Amino acid sequence: MYETRRSIDVEGFNHGGQPIPAASRKGGLIVTGGVYGLDSATGKLPDEASEQVRLMFHQLERILATAGGSVDDIVRMTFYVKSPEARPLVNAEWLRLFPDPASRPARHTLSYDGLPANMLVQCDAIAMVAHNG
Repeated sequence: MYETRRSIDVEGFNHGGQPIPAASRKGGLIVTGGVYGLDSATGKLPDEASEQVRLMFHQLERILATAGGSVDDIVRMTFYVKSPEARPLVNAEWLRLFPDPASRPARHTLSYDGLPANMLVQCDAIAMVAHNG
């Protein structure tokens, strides 16, 4: 049976007014758009890299939960960092979320100086969840 693609929107998270959902789900597949450290309470991106990384992972968890999944369902992630100094901060949160080295998603980290404004880090994720949802 053909399943319809479904846009996933999360209150307090957006792509700067662009017509882009936080994620898309089709069957058991969830694919996020760019996830960044937006502070949902203020609607702003903090200047500190550590706070951006913390909020990025927080937003990722919110997006996946809204789509019917969790970080346990992630199979692949890509990180975009404006400067290499953000990588240890990403690694610290990565180890918090994925403490078991035998059960971590595949991952790729790219240096990318094209992130907008004061954005220092962004990620995207691919997750596979139970088919019903």
